[in-house]
Amino acid sequence: MRFILICLCSLLSLNSSAQKQTVKLYNSLAQERKDEVVSLSWNEIIATYPDLDPANFKVINAVSKAELPFQLEYKGTPQLQNLLVQVSIPAKGSLSLKLVKGKHKAFQAKTFARYVPERKDDFAWENDRIAFRMYGKALEKFPNEMAYGVDVWTKRTDSLIVNKWYKSETYHTDKGEGMDYYNVGHTLGAGDNAPYINDTIRFPKNYTKWKVLDNGPLRSTFQLSYDEWLASGRMVNVVKTISIDAGSQLSRTEAEYSWNDAKPLPVVVGIAKRPANGMISLNEKDGIMAYWEPTDPKNGTTGTGCIFTAPVKQMQVKQGSLLTETVLTKPSSIVYYNGAAWDRAGRITSAEVWIKYLNQKAEALKNPIEVSFVR
Repeated sequence: MRFILICLCSLLSLNSSAQKQTVKLYNSLAQERKDEVVSLSWNEIIATYPDLDPANFKVINAVSKAELPFQLEYKGTPQLQNLLVQVSIPAKGSLSLKLVKGKHKAFQAKTFARYVPERKDDFAWENDRIAFRMYGKALEKFPNEMAYGVDVWTKRTDSLIVNKWYKSETYHTDKGEGMDYYNVGHTLGAGDNAPYINDTIRFPKNYTKWKVLDNGPLRSTFQLSYDEWLASGRMVNVVKTISIDAGSQLSRTEAEYSWNDAKPLPVVVGIAKRPANGMISLNEKDGIMAYWEPTDPKNGTTGTGCIFTAPVKQMQVKQGSLLTETVLTKPSSIVYYNGAAWDRAGRITSAEVWIKYLNQKAEALKNPIEVSFVR
């Protein structure tokens, strides 16, 4: 009898311990965090759930028991790095998650990225809000089409469209899903970066190598590498790591620069400016550069913008662009967020709404969702 009681007590103790295992999320801001992708350290997950099988678990709301979409993030490595979960948390509110054994339901992919060899080496990426592309080496053979910066594909659908649009080759006309009417040309487009030496943007040629690190359903991440180029007498290298999360109008860009002398390297992040009047906001204090383009009577209005995670030297309108300048004193990276919105998508329909969105996003970046593990 004593043996049975000991076993029963041990079992109850184990069950009680398992019940306590929780991941708690807290939103410290006075604004809702809606459909935000939160990153949870896989090492912390395993420390909390040591018997967790990565191939057989679900993430649930600890209160409602509703299942939440998630992604295992590898960052291009063989080892798991993070668990990504898409959550909504009210202002000054919290959310408790549990990881339970079982087969999770199929998640709809909300992000996607791929190399597009059939269209002159484009690289395209998208989420359920917006789409972008960068231009590859093959485009350099067509001088009349040559472009450098980030291109925007405006969307009015939550569906992923990159493969469909490239296949149809009719994406310059809106057929109810959106279109490509953004003009990049010889600019940095919607937030690309380049050295800025002697008041001149020193464009590289287009990217030559690519690598996909993760590809949905909640985050897609990839790298673009460029051949070394001569920037006003200096040899410069750059590798760009870009990611996009479900539910966001913005990509995260990390540009890692190196060069061949000991002098600091000025770098700008730019947004193409149109000849007609639009709304320009250069907020150096908060690190937000925003542009609401003049309305195209046929195609609507696009907003573009950047958020910087570190202090910048200056913002200015120059050489047909909105430019934010920073200075690298040694080989290192600049990190920022860049993206766009389209009024015909129905979510962001004015300059005021676009500025509000960027301000709220900047606050969210400064105040990430707080994560604690209860073991």
